Amino acid sequence: MTTATGAALRRIQTGNALSAFGNGFTVPFMFIYVAQVRTLGAGTAGTVLALFAVAALAVLPFTGRVIDRRGPLPVAVAGTVLASAGSLGIAFSEGVAAMYVSAAVFGAGLSVIQPALATMIVWSSTTATRSRAFATQFFLNNLGLGVGGLLGGLVVDTERPSSFLLLFGIESAMYLVLGATVATVRLPGGPRVECSPHVGEDSGGDGAAAGADEAGGGWRELLSDRAMVTLSALGFVMFFACYGQFESGLSAYAVEASRISPVTLGIALAANTAVIVLAQFVVLRVVERRRRSRVIALVGLIWTVAWLAAGASGLVADRHALAVAAIISTYALFGLGEAMLSPTVAPLVADLAPARMVGRYNSAFALVKQLALAIGPAVGGPMGATAHGPYIVMLVLCSLGVTVLALLLGRRLTAEQDNPLRASLVVAASVPVRSAESVRAG
Repeated sequence: MTTATGAALRRIQTGNALSAFGNGFTVPFMFIYVAQVRTLGAGTAGTVLALFAVAALAVLPFTGRVIDRRGPLPVAVAGTVLASAGSLGIAFSEGVAAMYVSAAVFGAGLSVIQPALATMIVWSSTTATRSRAFATQFFLNNLGLGVGGLLGGLVVDTERPSSFLLLFGIESAMYLVLGATVATVRLPGGPRVECSPHVGEDSGGDGAAAGADEAGGGWRELLSDRAMVTLSALGFVMFFACYGQFESGLSAYAVEASRISPVTLGIALAANTAVIVLAQFVVLRVVERRRRSRVIALVGLIWTVAWLAAGASGLVADRHALAVAAIISTYALFGLGEAMLSPTVAPLVADLAPARMVGRYNSAFALVKQLALAIGPAVGGPMGATAHGPYIVMLVLCSLGVTVLALLLGRRLTAEQDNPLRASLVVAASVPVRSAESVRAG
């Protein structure tokens, strides 16, 4: 990686970490703010949270094409402005209609930022360094969210609405900092590639723009990519079985079936973040030389154990200490799986994409994630609160499905896509080295 691209990547990661820090100030308190502080009720608060996903579903189908045609940088900057405006709008909205509009603007901004930043990371990294770049992004995101949430908890006071305005003000400012930071990044003309023939096709800024202008052909090409379709199905099941349950089904199950207090749930969430922060780079050293499909398959097995631990917590609810230990173990195991996925899934999306369609591939996968995050709570929330046994069985089967789909995906990947670092080492080892005598003779 050159000095210029390394500097670009550091700027992107720094801005992303600061925005996550600002986001951490408001995420744990959004429902309370809308429902209690603004006295708009639990129904309105739930709709506000749903609007984040709805806005994402509305804009993501178009975001990828804009990224491929105009580049990720202007799209990322526009997203940060929208997110900043939406955050301030939520802070000062006193009526239901204004709150809904602000939530939609905020959700649209967030959904635009995600694939734009992912594409910027792709452009600023190589196939061999991409896993570490995305792992660093995930680490900094969780660290920023954790620190922001901790500091936000020290500031927030439901008796003082001004304390919430301060939190939203910090969040809004951090998105503007992200926008200003990425605006100074000097990106190369397109994805930088080592070893991967698929990603290396028609790379470069001019080729990307020309390919992206093909009318309607891009999405048809994406849907005809069997590896990408399999990865998208895998992603939906992953996000449904993990992130789609964190703030809905799993928390409802822990409270209702395992009789865990909300305070203990906070400790479990802290354990999840702690595992990610502490284990991320240790895990990276282990997984980056291994086949991505096998790593994802192992995550499915780890999450199967996590859901079995959650089920056990419900069975031993009368033995409170055991139930608490089981729930905390569930969240910790999820964190371990997340740390394993961060250097595998996002880089794999990029390595599957032709250079002229990196934005569309990233946006398509972000769309799949948002669908899972919208459907997951709707299905898991009621089941976690009432149908305890079927709920655990459903998620155990989903986790096993992750393993099955990952193994199927592995059969559709090239060696370079499944294990790019090993492939790069093989290529390097195969380059003939000229002897000193031959050099002098030449």
